[in-house]
Amino acid sequence: MKPKVYITRKIPEPFINRLSLICDVRMWEKEDTPVPYEILKNEIEDIDGLLCMLTDNIDDSLIRKAKRLKIIANMAVGYNNIDINSATNHGIMVTNTPDVLTKTTADLTFGLLIATARRLIEASDYLKNGDWKSWSLMQLTGQDVYGSTLGIIGLGRIGEALAKRAKGFDMEIYYFNRRRKYEKEEELGVQYAPLEELLKISDFVCIMTPYTPETKNLIDYEQLSLMKKNAILINTARGGIVNETALYHVLKNGGIAGAGLDVFEEEPVSLDNPLLTLPNVVALPHIGSASTATRMKMADLAVTNLIAGVQNEKPKNLVNCIR
Repeated sequence: MKPKVYITRKIPEPFINRLSLICDVRMWEKEDTPVPYEILKNEIEDIDGLLCMLTDNIDDSLIRKAKRLKIIANMAVGYNNIDINSATNHGIMVTNTPDVLTKTTADLTFGLLIATARRLIEASDYLKNGDWKSWSLMQLTGQDVYGSTLGIIGLGRIGEALAKRAKGFDMEIYYFNRRRKYEKEEELGVQYAPLEELLKISDFVCIMTPYTPETKNLIDYEQLSLMKKNAILINTARGGIVNETALYHVLKNGGIAGAGLDVFEEEPVSLDNPLLTLPNVVALPHIGSASTATRMKMADLAVTNLIAGVQNEKPKNLVNCIR
């Protein structure tokens, strides 16, 4: 009898066909809406493998309903949507999809930095709204990226890829990381700085660290107050790392110049979120890895991990320790 798997969001047909050769596949068919929690709670009872997305809350209550689940294959780098301790205690493997989205996310991060610094979205709206009547000397002036100072919070794979892109703009690069990476400093041409110092000296601060209990609200009123008034904050990591209320008040009162945000505390972000009312905020709908090629690679890796797990093999991207 084929192992049973459930997929929480529609994925491209070639991967479904690949899975169907080995597994009995069930899937939530609505591509643009998450599977309702109660439906997932029913589906998880008799499956051997679960392929889920970052938008799915795989909590302890859900995991306890699983009678034979062997693997949860998350189609994302992060896995804070999964109760890892509960999965581990129940002998369930958890995997993610690292590496394949590193370059794509770094591209988006640097693009968001430029868009925010040079006020590209604001300028585009200015033109489309018919406000461009003539050229003037200081019209929609932004900030130079070339030759400026970049501070990277979290020098993981994506942070390293971002540093490589910044070198092409002759930026002076500082980083803060939980563990200092001496070997990367010479390789990438970056300098270590404690968080407070990094915030004080950087023209651009890019958050690249994972979301953990330790990094929740890592950037709050106190940290934002250390930044230059002409500094720009970029977050393509996770929304909860930045206190959005603090960020709104600091941006509104001119404490920093702007922010580029691809992630929010609550996603999809509510249109009532006050950050969306500010002209100096460039807001994106969590599209860091959203290139066609990268999303296909993510699906392929998630399916590969899922197949290994249901066949009682150790998947390549295991994030927890199962005895």
